[in-house]
Amino acid sequence: MGVLLVSAIALSGCFGGGPDGGDFGDGDFADDGCTNVVIATSSEKVNMLDALADAFKESPEHEGLDECATVRPINVSSGEATRILTAGGDWPDENPRRWPSMWSPASTVWTERVAAAASPSLVGEPASFTRTPVVFGVPETMAKALGWPDAEIGITDFEALCQDPEGWGSVGKDLWGSFKISKTNPNTSTTGLSAILMQSYEAAGKTEGLTAADVAAAEEFSRVFEECVIHYGDTTGKVLTTLYDETQNGAGGSGYVSAVALEETSLLNYNQGNPDSHTVQPGETLTPPKEKLVAVYPSGGSMWSDNPVTVLGADWVTDVQAEAGAAFAAFLQTEAAQQILPEYGFRPLDESVALGELFTAAYGVDPAKPAVTLPKPEVDVVSAAIDQWTQIRKPSSVLEVIDISGSMDEPIGDGRSKLDGAIEGAQATLGHFRSSDEVGVWAFTTGVSSTAGENLVVLRDVTPLASDRESLDTALDDLRFAQREGTPLYDAVAAAYDEMTARAEPGRINAIVLLSDGQDTDSAISLDSLVAKIGRASREGGDDAPVRIFPIAYGEGADTGALARIAEATGGQWFDASDAAKIDLVFASVINNF
Repeated sequence: MGVLLVSAIALSGCFGGGPDGGDFGDGDFADDGCTNVVIATSSEKVNMLDALADAFKESPEHEGLDECATVRPINVSSGEATRILTAGGDWPDENPRRWPSMWSPASTVWTERVAAAASPSLVGEPASFTRTPVVFGVPETMAKALGWPDAEIGITDFEALCQDPEGWGSVGKDLWGSFKISKTNPNTSTTGLSAILMQSYEAAGKTEGLTAADVAAAEEFSRVFEECVIHYGDTTGKVLTTLYDETQNGAGGSGYVSAVALEETSLLNYNQGNPDSHTVQPGETLTPPKEKLVAVYPSGGSMWSDNPVTVLGADWVTDVQAEAGAAFAAFLQTEAAQQILPEYGFRPLDESVALGELFTAAYGVDPAKPAVTLPKPEVDVVSAAIDQWTQIRKPSSVLEVIDISGSMDEPIGDGRSKLDGAIEGAQATLGHFRSSDEVGVWAFTTGVSSTAGENLVVLRDVTPLASDRESLDTALDDLRFAQREGTPLYDAVAAAYDEMTARAEPGRINAIVLLSDGQDTDSAISLDSLVAKIGRASREGGDDAPVRIFPIAYGEGADTGALARIAEATGGQWFDASDAAKIDLVFASVINNF
């Protein structure tokens, strides 16, 4: 399809808010003399809501207000906003002008959870204004091997490929190795939540009326399905970016993932060259992937992200903001607003509105599907599914490797040092792991040694966490008093990779979480040699028990280019924590992968 120059068709999304590592203040929040109406929304809708906010200013609904209003979307994941709202208290942003008056999560599942856990009045009266189905994005060549587009493909077919030791070999594609699925964490992601509910529907053989008993009965089916997961992400954008990069570099992506659970709108963005669904700037060029993803609409049915919008009943929302918010919500239901939605890859509720050129086979979708819609279950059923996933998700074996070099003593502006933030971020992740998950912690700097080698300190070997959370918490605290000198970053990664590959098991997510605030100063191995070493397994097809590295670029001095290369070589993802004060949020985002 060549290179696209974005002009009339803008793609949705914006990263930098909530758990993605930034603050909640995207955009210009200067006082323009109008009522400030902030709307917290899932990332894929930010750019679309910007366009809708501009159109609102010209609408009869806006003209009916006593004073002008400016609607400003900010990116906060649906799960993160749910956590904030149910926790009570103020919105976690130092600037009250960025506190939301409105909320538009990806699904009413989240508004119902807040209503049940906190107060119905807090979420007001949510009303959907657009929708997008949850599908499985499959590289086109792989989809054709499964009989697409003529064959009906269901979650049971994916589960059978997961269970078959031959993997892709069972359909005559031995060279493709095992069947690998990517899903997001259902605690923070609508897609991840929808996927586990769709699994339960499939196992129960139902298309409606899913119960908590059905979820319980689906446990073994879902457990097998989870065994195919490469790792759990906090956003599909990070997974799609990794797939896109591998595809563009000639790998085709087949070694990384076979199917991605995602929203149809994210697939449309990917196929236009916007894998992370970022806000596309005027004049920005996008390069479509060498191999597009096609949407597999499961034969047993799809759930939909119904994208509600509501005025929050929070104490900080003024009457004037509430009135303006209600006017904007009303505008979203109008034909003028509905006509804007397809330009951003969303389906309008008004079926008289044409879907346009995006919703075609050229972009991997079928506007006539899904043939079966799976209704949203009751709140107790959703809770049962999340609780079950916590127990059956793929087990993890994770080694956290923390830079304790001298620069970690630098302050981050809130009375803490960089090291303080790193310690507290690591401690906050411990509650995520089950007792059966394997967790280890190493630290590195020059002038120290341990059983792991020179320049390394072993706080905890990689063993089942069991009941050791408290002792590991204390061991992390001890890092505050550790010797801190040079930064042998590459040597530490090489040693950690050797340790984890020696103990890696096919049935686990084997990973290294690497945190460093600076550039390598003291390693014997070069970056090129390190990348050659850690990338060998993926190049040679050794994917039975891959070890993926998830670096966190900590502070403004971090060598983001080197850390990105380290992540890409193993099929991992790197995370930007240039604002060191946000390290706890970034750690939470990383840990969502396991």
